[in-house]
Amino acid sequence: MRGERSQRGQASAELLAIVPLLLVSGAALVQAVVGCWALLSAGEAARAAARIAHVGGSAEAAAREALPALLQPAEVYVDGSKVRIEVQAPVLLPGIPDLPVSASSALDPAAGS
Repeated sequence: MRGERSQRGQASAELLAIVPLLLVSGAALVQAVVGCWALLSAGEAARAAARIAHVGGSAEAAAREALPALLQPAEVYVDGSKVRIEVQAPVLLPGIPDLPVSASSALDPAAGS
């Protein structure tokens, strides 16, 4: 009977030791997913802005419209039909440094020939 109690207490102690590690690992995984989402969103916005710039529209306005609200404000750099977007991915845990993400796109009709 006494040995059974000892093992139950040991299992509880092991669980208490591993829970913080699982929480930190889970938070890091979620932060990585948020960073990937920000990169994909910036890339899509850069492609949309490059298409608009290629036909003579406002690439900066197109890029800002294509970005999700969580990624605003963004820096948009336009050079002809080349567009580069820099955003800050949302940080989920306090104490984590900012996560800058950038994407660029360009339409070059000469490259397709």
